[in-house]
Amino acid sequence: MTFTLNAPMMDFLVLSVIAEGDAYGYQISQIIKRAANTKDSTLYPILKRLQENLLVETYDEQYQGRNRKYYRITPQGRQRQIELLKEWEDYKLIIDDIVKGGISND
Repeated sequence: MTFTLNAPMMDFLVLSVIAEGDAYGYQISQIIKRAANTKDSTLYPILKRLQENLLVETYDEQYQGRNRKYYRITPQGRQRQIELLKEWEDYKLIIDDIVKGGISND
């Protein structure tokens, strides 16, 4: 895609994926790749920061004889995701208005 994602948008996307259900890193990265051609390695610092900010928590689960780290959204993370969703909806309306010829300043 032509458009790049900034840090708040990446946080929003990651939190939104995890809000739908616990997920592991590779799974999250494959979903995010639908919107941005990011490397898998760029996701892990984001997940670490979200964990340090108590927005997600982790747990290990066995999968085919190996431990897989899963991420779960916390109540604080869910609240942040809701806040970002509201901001996104407002931003999206403004962008849609501009690209469709709108000139209002409301």
